[in-house]
Amino acid sequence: MKLWRHAPAASFIAALLVCLPPLTAVPARDKSVWNYDGGIVLVTDGSITDGPCFRVAGRVSAPKFFDNLKRVDTGRGAVFRRGAETLDTFPDQLTLVFVVHDHPCSTELQSSFAHGYLTRSQMSSLKLNIYWKRGVEMRPVSHIEPRYFSVDPVMTHPVGPATSLQERLVWSYAFAVNSTGVPLTDSLVLILRSPDGRIAARVAARM
Repeated sequence: MKLWRHAPAASFIAALLVCLPPLTAVPARDKSVWNYDGGIVLVTDGSITDGPCFRVAGRVSAPKFFDNLKRVDTGRGAVFRRGAETLDTFPDQLTLVFVVHDHPCSTELQSSFAHGYLTRSQMSSLKLNIYWKRGVEMRPVSHIEPRYFSVDPVMTHPVGPATSLQERLVWSYAFAVNSTGVPLTDSLVLILRSPDGRIAARVAARM
């Protein structure tokens, strides 16, 4: 991953992580209604081969597009509605924001970070690919514009000599994604690959 622009990320990360409500579904007899206020949430865990584990958390959004947007699942398929309006495609541009930070490889506290923490060189070695997925077909997004990038330290409260602690960081990203004419039934897929081609993390923003 290349660095495009560095800026203080405290407010960016706070706004992103605080505003990640779970997608909600309300069953109604023969159908379910899914609410997308605020956009599509994406969360997954990944790992470096023989190294640390991490979490990717983010959101896909667009100004006003997802406000009051609902997916209604019926026996005849999914229908996307905003009030009385029926929608079929995404707006011309979406905003993709996400952060990457350390996450335990195990739920057992004693081995949580046995593989250490993510380093700048490890993250720089990962390659980010973004696709549109339709069924089993994966096609690269036609145009992606980097809008924001930041690497910031995670504040810790050390016990013992501070010099013995490994640096802990969080990576923040924002992209403008071309989505002209893309059906709402397509998924936006993010894949992080290691230099040997292994998938380190994969997550889909799915309506």
